[in-house]
Amino acid sequence: MPLNRNLALIYGAAFLRALGVGMTGVILGIYLSRVGFSATLIGVVIASGLAGSALATLIVSFRADRLGRRRTLISLSLLMSLGGLALALTTALPSILLLSFLGMLNGMGRDRGAAFALEQAIIPETAPAERRTWALAWYNLVLDGGHAVGALASAIPFLFRSMLDVNLLASYQFTFGLHAVLGVVSAVLYAFLSRQIEVVKTTSLSKEATKISPESKRIVARLAALSGLDSLGGGFLTSALIAYWFFRRFGVAEESLGPLFFVLRLANAGSYLVAAWLARRIGLLNTMVFTHIPSSLFLIAVPFAPSFAWAVAMLLARECLVEMDVPTRQSYIVAVVGPQERTFASGMTNVTRNIAWATAPSFAGYFMQHLALASPLFLGGGIKITYDLLLYIAFRRVKPPEEQS
Repeated sequence: MPLNRNLALIYGAAFLRALGVGMTGVILGIYLSRVGFSATLIGVVIASGLAGSALATLIVSFRADRLGRRRTLISLSLLMSLGGLALALTTALPSILLLSFLGMLNGMGRDRGAAFALEQAIIPETAPAERRTWALAWYNLVLDGGHAVGALASAIPFLFRSMLDVNLLASYQFTFGLHAVLGVVSAVLYAFLSRQIEVVKTTSLSKEATKISPESKRIVARLAALSGLDSLGGGFLTSALIAYWFFRRFGVAEESLGPLFFVLRLANAGSYLVAAWLARRIGLLNTMVFTHIPSSLFLIAVPFAPSFAWAVAMLLARECLVEMDVPTRQSYIVAVVGPQERTFASGMTNVTRNIAWATAPSFAGYFMQHLALASPLFLGGGIKITYDLLLYIAFRRVKPPEEQS
């Protein structure tokens, strides 16, 4: 099937955004550590950026269709640049906290912010129902391709240091400036989206057109609550904190961590197509749950690894499975509500995810500093297993249209 023009532009902009997120996710914690921030403060900075992302996602949920989807995506991309500028221009904690909040600075290493939520609502409308999961799988593959290249690009500070003859901290700041540039280029790509992506064809939406049915509200409320629990576990497992764990536990430097996270993101990317194939055979919900639980068990095993190689093997096994629930969950959410309810459903489930992500890193950093270095891995894995069990119990009888026969 030929690639829709709007879909191609979304894929391109998402790749560039993910490139910046992947790069920042690897180097953020180590950079802040080098400028004198404690593990607790590193967690606070990450939480500030994720809190900004949560607020932006909430606004997208209720206002994006009215404000215009294209205009909203452009604005979000330009705001993303602020997060990079915060790190490029200052090392003062108050300034970094403010600008990271406004710029939705992402230390997760995975792009799951407001633009992601809006694109998740748009993409199903560019493909027929039988291709919905595949379109979302390819979208997530593009995202994690960007995350992978971005992780590899975490070696750029060392290239800047040798090419520009600057000190180590300045080379990091040039890299964060590059992150800001990627946000601007993404905004340019969004500017070429056609009006076909818009819900609003006139200056206002009728109340009937924007009404969310009671049944959809109940479904979205349950999905949002469970998504928040899942992301609470994920908030303990940001790439910045995992990279910091390897840095402290095995003394692995940034130039080695970049290739490691590149391989991990490639494992994520390949798993999306497997997930789409598997969902056609066992169903979306079964794919989500029965691949996610083993991934958490592999994660909990990582701190017990006797060497760096074994820790990498456990983490790689986890990454081959952990993201298989992403395109299937996205497809499931937009399938069990009406087309006019998709922005609301996508937005609200991502709002709770972002709120939980924003909450957890501060606690994770504190636990790493005062309890045990590996405590986020245990807590994150345990919370995610709880989420999977509750999700299956709550939704095993709620089928998307293509599975109801």
